[in-house]
Amino acid sequence: MAAVADASSFSSFLKCITKHLNLKYSVDFDSQVLKGKVALTIEALEDKFSTLTLDTKDLKIFKVTANGQEAKFTVGASHSFKGAPLEITLPFDLSRGQHVIVEVTFETSPKASALQWLTPEQTAGKKHPYLFSQCQAIHCRSMVPCQDTPSVKHTYYAQVSVPRDLVALMSAVPDGQEVDPQDSSRTIYRFRQTVPMPSYLIAVVVGALESRQIGPRSSVWSEKEMVDLAAFEFTETESMLKTAENLAGPYVWGQYNILVLPPSFPYGGMENPCLTFATPTLLAGDKSLSNVIAHEISHSWTGNLVTNRTWEHFWLNEGHTVYLERMIARHLHNEQFRQFMAMGGWNDLKEAVNTFGAKSPFTNLVINMEDVDPDDAFSSVPYEKGFALLYHLEELMGGPEVFMGFVKSYIQLFAYSSVITEDWKNYLYVYFKDKVDVLNKVDWNSWFHTPGMPPVKPEYDSTLADACIALCQRWTKVKEEDLASFGPEDIQGFSSHQIIEFLSLLLQEEPIPLSHVKRMQEVYNLNSKNNCEIRVRWLRVCLRAKWEEAVPLGLKMATEQGRQKFTRPLYRELYGFEKFRAEVVETFLKHRPCMHQVTAALVAKDLKLEQAQTPSQ
Repeated sequence: MAAVADASSFSSFLKCITKHLNLKYSVDFDSQVLKGKVALTIEALEDKFSTLTLDTKDLKIFKVTANGQEAKFTVGASHSFKGAPLEITLPFDLSRGQHVIVEVTFETSPKASALQWLTPEQTAGKKHPYLFSQCQAIHCRSMVPCQDTPSVKHTYYAQVSVPRDLVALMSAVPDGQEVDPQDSSRTIYRFRQTVPMPSYLIAVVVGALESRQIGPRSSVWSEKEMVDLAAFEFTETESMLKTAENLAGPYVWGQYNILVLPPSFPYGGMENPCLTFATPTLLAGDKSLSNVIAHEISHSWTGNLVTNRTWEHFWLNEGHTVYLERMIARHLHNEQFRQFMAMGGWNDLKEAVNTFGAKSPFTNLVINMEDVDPDDAFSSVPYEKGFALLYHLEELMGGPEVFMGFVKSYIQLFAYSSVITEDWKNYLYVYFKDKVDVLNKVDWNSWFHTPGMPPVKPEYDSTLADACIALCQRWTKVKEEDLASFGPEDIQGFSSHQIIEFLSLLLQEEPIPLSHVKRMQEVYNLNSKNNCEIRVRWLRVCLRAKWEEAVPLGLKMATEQGRQKFTRPLYRELYGFEKFRAEVVETFLKHRPCMHQVTAALVAKDLKLEQAQTPSQ
């Protein structure tokens, strides 16, 4: 595998690589900073090696040493989203293969993009503050100087000093705790991660946390107000883990724990090793949203074990993870259910392509990341266009068992390393060497480098979707005088997934009239649904029909939780309702200080308050 530059990192990882990271943090809630010291074990990849560059963002750097000797350093000019390079000159030369321990003493900024500091009022318990990190894609550099690129994988050890009423957790296995010898009102928690991993998977959380065991290698953590509901919701975790192991090989990370975060967490889940971060919007009370946990479990192989080498190739992480997640669903449910979920994914892809525009380079599978903030490029495209390609290949190569054999072999071959699309494609040709003529007919250029929808639309089995499609068509074609023909029995036998699909299909059509939407509420009472996936789609249908009563409900959902998947589309729909535009902007500005920085910045662009980035062609 040839060396590849990373447009999103300043670090000199072609000259040297981090093998291990030893991290000490003292968490200061009053100043909202982490006071830190990190020792990086660096291996030289060339002779006469004496200078290196690390990624930083908004960090104060106090001191740098190399093997205990003081080292000269400068912090370069700051870039809008990449941060600033930390240039270090060693007091000696190294030969290729030699190691040096570079120690940096630093402090984070209160505005560190990886960290969200919550006041007690923003938590469920209302008594204690809370801190959590979100490093993907390029935010780790704002909480520790590092080679912040998925090209580099390292182990880590950490100790975190926190006020004694609080608990610290990290993306690693706990290694004991003790009273802080410097301050008896604080506790030091220790962690050990023995599996090499990229910097974006370093994670820390501090709060009034409790746990419940949910399996032989799994516990769920959250504030005590949510912990029992979370334990109920995630009881299928061990059976998902076992299914994933049967499909992809042994689970190498030891523990698989789940942390349910406060509502401002910006994503459905984050696959931090040993400790998946999950949104509280999954706690629907009916286990219908367990596919998010299946997705995060799958990342233990695709993403965490085999990793995209740069963010251009993010689809390798996400497309394979969606494929594996749906294979787990196939084993726990049936093939029809997998097909149904795939159809829903195709609809999500259509929506993402419509939002960006069919000619946007952000709808390519492989994106040019030169001068592009990875947060701006984030969407369901790498997930669902990636899955569509893998499903298309599955059909060409001989079905799910045959193609899953390839995916498992790919994971085992590239485990513990980082890859680009070319590595994956070359191995695909090696594995299916008897079917090269079929592979040569695939329009690779259109799949990888052409914007818009994929060149091939898979023919999914629509058995479970047929009732949703038929009901959607009834609502879009019905005349005012025939609205009485609808009744509660229309959706009586529907699963939560089918109601979601029905509403997703409606959102692809022209908005239905207000009279229809009011009738739909009358007969289906969708306002009473607590499942967030149903609720967000239903509110969007209402807002498109210009139902004024939906505006306060839409604003409530957009501000009560901060998951980008819900908050951004709701704000976009609300902004489109011109009569309420000023109120919507005012509501956003009022709530912005409580939002996660990344989500707030993206919503500001959606509401035309800040300039959206134009991607490179």
